[in-house]
Amino acid sequence: MQAASSPKGGDHRTKIESMHLSEKQRVFTLNISRLIAKGYALGLEMTFGEAYRTIEQQMLYVQTGRSHTMNSNHLRRLAVDFNFFKNGHLTYRWEDIKPLGDYWESLDPANRWGGDWNKNNKKDGFIDTPHFEMNV
Repeated sequence: MQAASSPKGGDHRTKIESMHLSEKQRVFTLNISRLIAKGYALGLEMTFGEAYRTIEQQMLYVQTGRSHTMNSNHLRRLAVDFNFFKNGHLTYRWEDIKPLGDYWESLDPANRWGGDWNKNNKKDGFIDTPHFEMNV
């Protein structure tokens, strides 16, 4: 469990794709621990929102518009939603969470932050600031 969490060279994506799901989950968990530490260093306290979802939960979320896909990484335990607190107050403001989203994406090429799905550094499209995933 080493090369995937610290990519070297262009073959990283191939290594991630060839891993068993449990190996991907371990890399994801290690990177989540780094994300939490970085959040606190940036002055954001965090609690877990949602991590694992059943297929039934995901279907309900799609039906109600809370999600746009039945291919959620929550189904594979490769996504987590957080609650963020800044100065003791709950926040999901894009501007508050963006530095953490940038950090998350710097940890691994497979990591995506829900606040910038299209990776254009703009607050546009479907915004899901609490969402952090490893997209495999």
